[in-house]
Amino acid sequence: MSSIKIVGTGSYLPEKVLSNYDLEEMVDTTDEWIIKRTGIRERRMAAPDEAASDISLIASNRALEMAGMKPEDLDMVILCTLTPDMACPSGANFLEKKLKATNAVSFDVTAACSGFIFGLTVAYQFLMNGVYRNALIVGAEILTRMVDYTYRGRGAAVLWGDGAGAAIIAVDDDSNAPGRVLSVHIDSDARDGDKILVPSGGSITTPITEESAREGRHCIYLKDANRSLKAAVEKFCLGINLAVEHNNITLDDVSLIIPHQANIRIVQAMAKRLKLPMEKIFVNIEKYGNMSSATVPVGLDEALRGGSIKAGDYVILVAFGGGYVWASALVKW
Repeated sequence: MSSIKIVGTGSYLPEKVLSNYDLEEMVDTTDEWIIKRTGIRERRMAAPDEAASDISLIASNRALEMAGMKPEDLDMVILCTLTPDMACPSGANFLEKKLKATNAVSFDVTAACSGFIFGLTVAYQFLMNGVYRNALIVGAEILTRMVDYTYRGRGAAVLWGDGAGAAIIAVDDDSNAPGRVLSVHIDSDARDGDKILVPSGGSITTPITEESAREGRHCIYLKDANRSLKAAVEKFCLGINLAVEHNNITLDDVSLIIPHQANIRIVQAMAKRLKLPMEKIFVNIEKYGNMSSATVPVGLDEALRGGSIKAGDYVILVAFGGGYVWASALVKW
């Protein structure tokens, strides 16, 4: 029986570092306040000439190198992002062109901070159904361009960072191949979907104007941060429990959990509720902040390359984001 496995990962973080001390000069905040409330010490900021497809390209090439593949080998290119190069064509279309992935079909998936696992789920179905043999999934964001540091105040402005992470999955005839994706789980609760949003720029509003820009309506807006934090903890736990129950294992069997890096308090509350030691949870939020759909694949790549994942390990990927969408996946190495 064949399996679907992760054959390569890659990531890219822009060179420019935006520290909490830099933000002290831009926003009414302090390094101490940011660390206490979020766990973030710094984040990356894309260069003015870097678009989402550019940072995705570097992460993708690193994943291809690990997988021993060429761009023309790819069947699918899925870009998971809130910040594509432009509204049309898709960000994945730009990435396909820059990669020269001439044999691939490309499209975007939008599921906020859960985007990468949603994209993984979409690709997983195509491979399981025999339509394609492999797929590149990228989570990439340039969120610092959706923050008005003069308007939003310290609560939202301090969170966001830029980066890209990529993974390649492929069909393998060996059912025991390392890196096997054992299951994927996605869900949403749209009743509270408007608690994390970008109010302007879509069809429900007029196009971005001087007035809307001045009012910050094109920026990321948190309407009820405390409610979203509590929901994130709940859905993280739900996604993790779904993954272990579906595969008839226990949390004791899991070696590492790679959660979306939104806020250290969410991660700590999740660990406490599940009675897990923090040593089992991958955390890099202090370096990169909240990169939305990029956090999980960047974390996965860093965990693999840094030796935190070993042969035989069960690893859970889990995320929650805007629209109150959440997702998880169980992978065995």
